[in-house]
Amino acid sequence: MPLKFTLRPGEKVIVNGAVIGRGEEPGSFYLFNKANFLRGREVMKDSSADTVEKKLYLIIQLIYLFPENAPENLVKFEAILAETMRHRTDALEALTEVARLVHGGDYYRALKATAKLF
Repeated sequence: MPLKFTLRPGEKVIVNGAVIGRGEEPGSFYLFNKANFLRGREVMKDSSADTVEKKLYLIIQLIYLFPENAPENLVKFEAILAETMRHRTDALEALTEVARLVHGGDYYRALKATAKLF
C-alpha cells in the first residue's frame, strides 16, 4: 500500500536526500516504494539545534536522510545521546526508547520520539 502525503502550497519535502517543492497549489504525492522522507516542517536546521534534545534530533535526521554517512553519524549519535541522558535524567526511559529505535534502524520513529522531548 503506498504512502500518501499532502504538501501545502510552497511546502517542501526531502525524499532520499532530494528536496522536492510544491508550487502554488496544494497537492498529494504517493510513495510506492520504501523511501526516507521528511516534510519541511519536520526538518531541523543546524542553526535551530540549540538544546541537547534538538542536537539529538538533528543527528538522527542526518543518519536517516544520508545513510551513506551513517557510520560516522552513529558515533556522533552515541556521544550526543550520552550527553542528553546526563542532562535529562527525567527522560531516561524515553531516551532509551530513542536509542532502541535508532539501533533498530527505525529512524523516522526515533525522530518522532525525540521531538516529544522538546
